[in-house]
Amino acid sequence: MDKINVGIIGLGTVGTGTAKVIIENADVISNKLGCELVVKRAADMDLDRDRGLDFGEGVLTNDANAVITDPDISIIVELIGGTTIAKDFVTEALRNGKHVVTANKALLSIHGREIFALAREKGLTVGFEAAVGGGIPCLKALKEGLSANRIESIYGIINGTANYILTKMTEEGGDFDEVLADASARGYAEADPSNDVDGNDTVHKLALLMDIAYGTVVDLDDIYMEGIRNINPIDIDFAHGFGYVIKLLAVTKLNGDEVEARVHPTMIPGNHPLASVDGVYNAVFINGDVVGSTMYYGHGAGMMATASAVVADVVDIARDIHAKAPNRITPFGWVDSALKDIKIASMDELELPYYLRFLVVDKPGVLSTISGLLGENNISISSVVQPEREEGTLVPLVIVTHTAREKELRSAVSQIEELEVVSGETVILRIEEQLGGTE
Repeated sequence: MDKINVGIIGLGTVGTGTAKVIIENADVISNKLGCELVVKRAADMDLDRDRGLDFGEGVLTNDANAVITDPDISIIVELIGGTTIAKDFVTEALRNGKHVVTANKALLSIHGREIFALAREKGLTVGFEAAVGGGIPCLKALKEGLSANRIESIYGIINGTANYILTKMTEEGGDFDEVLADASARGYAEADPSNDVDGNDTVHKLALLMDIAYGTVVDLDDIYMEGIRNINPIDIDFAHGFGYVIKLLAVTKLNGDEVEARVHPTMIPGNHPLASVDGVYNAVFINGDVVGSTMYYGHGAGMMATASAVVADVVDIARDIHAKAPNRITPFGWVDSALKDIKIASMDELELPYYLRFLVVDKPGVLSTISGLLGENNISISSVVQPEREEGTLVPLVIVTHTAREKELRSAVSQIEELEVVSGETVILRIEEQLGGTE
């Protein structure tokens, strides 16, 4: 039987899982591929750690360049992470005529233009299924399964750490810092959780989803971002009372010749499929003009889930090599001549219902003053909740608006916060009502 050789750079959690899948599921893979897939070389700085695998004589090395330049290796798997050395390894692999598979969403969302251009020049493939959603084959579904569709919108819960924190706050109470500490203790949050809880990781993944959905390369700076640090248990409780749950949502929508691109905490209907995506699970909900609504759900991280996606890319590339049809599908699933820049819609023009929580002095006339300022800015009120307290004390005043324009909403809130009867910063949450999938 013919064989195709693979080189792995980085034998951490996912790298070890990838080697484990290729070695232990060799029979399954060869029966589907029609040839043998072999880990010929694997590079890591730590060669002494017991990974529970028999790599065989001469496979392990601490020299990544020895893997990249090995003439018998056709596919390089980069799993070291980061955007510096990883970029050097990926570009060098492409220059040496190797196809590349990576789970590195930061690398591709920041340096994708350069990397994909080099791959096109060399007639090579860059696989990156594991970069979004871990083991969920959402990119393959978007690129291939939905290729007949114009993608109208995508909603993603694509960061397990943030979703775990919001789930725990929803189910058990506790403030953000307390639940974050619990997530760290369980290994669900990094020592520095900023990328997860502030939204950066989700932005990187949304950019890749948009690249495939719209045939473009999105500039990260064009994606609006808010994290979850300011989510308060009281807002989760009020959301529940209105029939919503709060999720850190990645959102893109096609609006004519421009698209929305945003990541922020969002209130979504409690009966929507995304509302039941809890803990460290991920989901991507896609609306196509032909197929309607589809959702892809599963483990968004972890050794074997992510390795499943990595090896799936390796197998896809190996199939093309075996069939002598390399680069059969372009990285984004669009022909090169169709790739284009796309205009990102201004957040000022966003139109949604909003949840507002003010901290106000409990006395007559406050509600009418605030609603008057909202009305002057073309914002109408759908619901109001104001718990009764002793007159003169500070109480939360919660208002849910009808659909409003973000620019006008921000203007109204700015004016309201100048009132003497209003204390502190207003909590503003966007509400997504029309996600599809609740019919």
